[in-house]
Amino acid sequence: MKLQRNGRSKALAIGAVALVSSLSLAACGSDNNNTTASGGSSGSAAPAASINCGKPGSLIAAGSTAQGTAIDVWKTNFSGACSGTTINYQGVGSGAGIQQFTQGKVQFAGSDSALKPAEVDASKAVCTGGQGIDLPMAGGLISLVFNVEGVDNLVLDGPTAAKIFDSQITKWNDPAIVALNPGAKLPDAEIQSFHRSDDSGTTDNLTKYFAAAGNGAWSYPSSKTWAAKGGQSANGSAGVAAQVKQVKNSISYVELAYAQTNSLKSAAINTGASKPVEATAANAANTFAKAQIAGTGSDLALKLDYATKDEGSYPLVLVTYEIVCDKGNKAETVDTLKSFLTYTVSEAGQKAAGEKGYVPLPKELTDKVSAVIPTLA
Repeated sequence: MKLQRNGRSKALAIGAVALVSSLSLAACGSDNNNTTASGGSSGSAAPAASINCGKPGSLIAAGSTAQGTAIDVWKTNFSGACSGTTINYQGVGSGAGIQQFTQGKVQFAGSDSALKPAEVDASKAVCTGGQGIDLPMAGGLISLVFNVEGVDNLVLDGPTAAKIFDSQITKWNDPAIVALNPGAKLPDAEIQSFHRSDDSGTTDNLTKYFAAAGNGAWSYPSSKTWAAKGGQSANGSAGVAAQVKQVKNSISYVELAYAQTNSLKSAAINTGASKPVEATAANAANTFAKAQIAGTGSDLALKLDYATKDEGSYPLVLVTYEIVCDKGNKAETVDTLKSFLTYTVSEAGQKAAGEKGYVPLPKELTDKVSAVIPTLA
């Protein structure tokens, strides 16, 4: 079912827009592979009254680099209010995080794409009497970042971007790019594309966009693992952002705040709406407001409309899930897990993440997540 009725969708999107448009955006992900509760980003401290600490405990988690900064501020606020609780999150990428979860090495995993059926099956070995479920927690968008000599503004569409990343379009003055950018001084230069070397939920979401909006230009299945031809690779969002910053006539894909903190330009996307849609948190909030729940029961995996043509809706969005056992969590940590997740999905938790460049999730969705968390066992 849709998270928002048409009449409520606009109102909720406006609320999210009002919040994100007032924020100073910082890094939306972290490739720091060893963050603990004693470290992390300084941010607006959550009022202690807004956090129900539960029993003191220690959580170990791993996964998505895209949510690294959100985790940093969440755990800093949570541990600041909850003496005796520590949270260690390793930003190893979504694929590695899920693998550690299904091996029983972590209490939860962060992933920018929902569990696949085989991963759900694998989770049953560690979730005694239950299975892994997806809880949406951090919203964001994927920016197509570019460093093209003499070009400050760039417009791409699904088919053209897909062909660029598959080496079907190899020059910046290719007719397809020229047609989308009349008047731009596109150089007669080779395109250098960069993609993630690690298994990445960001890659999964990008390739889902290509599949939905590429008009057949993308011939590969969506996947965390890069499958297209050509290009060069780098590890993590920070790695590909650094390459684009250094290499002229290059392009890649990162979460928006990586573009902003690295002073990289972001392409607007021609979706078929009346004008190209800019890569802004406000435009991503419009897309999240119309997301649908695809999971069943306590699983809240989302269906995102990557092919949206709605005015002001940026199509290249992602949501990071916290992956947990619905049943079979470790008795010594389940109370701490529920307390921490209750804070992260709360209004205070979403606001704290929003101040670091994320897109606060619609209240109707966070209410559903809040209802599932107490049932974890």
